[in-house]
This record gives sequence, C-alpha cells and structure tokens, in this order.
Amino acid sequence: MSERIRILVVDDHHVVRQGLVALLNIMPEMEVVGEASDGLQAIELYRTLRPDVTLMDLQLPNLGGVDAILKIRGDDPAARFVVLTTFDGDEDIFRSLQAGAKAYLLKGMTVEELTSTIHAVHSGRTLIPPAIAEKLAERMSAQPLTNRELKVLERIVAGRANKEIASDLQISEATVKSHINSLLGKLGVSDRTHAATIALQRGIVHLK
Repeated sequence: MSERIRILVVDDHHVVRQGLVALLNIMPEMEVVGEASDGLQAIELYRTLRPDVTLMDLQLPNLGGVDAILKIRGDDPAARFVVLTTFDGDEDIFRSLQAGAKAYLLKGMTVEELTSTIHAVHSGRTLIPPAIAEKLAERMSAQPLTNRELKVLERIVAGRANKEIASDLQISEATVKSHINSLLGKLGVSDRTHAATIALQRGIVHLK
C-alpha cells in the first residue's frame, strides 16, 4: 500500500475537530498527524510535522485561518490547504483562495466529498464546488472596496455613528460621508443598514 496522506486538522471547536480526526483516522489511506485549535498553533505544528494536507477553519482565535495560510505558505510555498468552514460569503472564498488554499468546503459536506477533496488536493489539483465557484465569480466581478472604505464599513457594522467613525479614523465627517456614499454604490445598496447586512452575508466583515 502507498504511504498514507498525512493530515493536520485545524479547528477551534473541540467536538468538530475530534469528529474530523476520528473520521479521517478510520480511512486506511489517511492519517491525522496533528490537530490545532488556533492559527498560531497551526503554524507551529505545520513547521514541526510538515503534513501533506492541512484542513483549515477560517474563524480561529489568536490568528485567523487566512492569515495562518499566508504565513505557512510564506515558509513553504508547496503547503496544501483545504478550507473547511461554515462561512460561504464570496469575500471569505476569495481571500482563502487568494491566500493559496486549493479547495473550499462547507461543513455540511458528505464524507465522500471530504475524502475526495483531500485526495485531489494531495495530488496537486484545485477543487472548487460549483456553488462556491459561482460565488467566487460574483466576487471577481464586484468593485473592490478601498482599505479606508473597509474600515468605515467595519465601523458601520459595529453601529458607530458618522461622528464616531470620523473620530476613530481621524478624518472629517464630510470625508466619512464621502466614503459611505462610495461603498454604498460599490455594494449596490441605498443605506447603512443594508450595507451592514451585505457586509456580513458576503464575509467582508465578521462580527467579533
């Protein structure tokens, strides 16, 4: 028999992580060599274990999944990742694939989908389910927000008023209004409330 695929599982939910570990370890062609509960731990374990494939959640304490992928691939460009998450926003998908993930799965996937994806990524292929690819295409055609517009949007989601946003970012209220008008147009919405809803749905902003 050929060597088993060595897997690192990264998820901050203990029950989910243990379930994945138990599931993968009964597969004769796979072996979980390590498990991490946050992004910093994932980086350290990757350096020590050098797994063939890493299953990476996105929302992690201390350091998020996308940043962990970027850091690990900075050290090892050949590192292979499958993002396994509950988040299906187009911005989450875009950031993950831009960071270097080879596949993006939602946690409602079947066992067969998970194992076939691990095999595909291990063999060097990229695997994006049709529904995920469709959302990615939408993201690619959308106008990107500037860094300052993103900071304003994050504060809108947090419920900050224009005056508070101006104070936070050390800019004038007129400039805040200009940024808001611009980001409303890019998001295709007419008011702040809808902008906040879209930002959360698409994964542009996450609640802390």
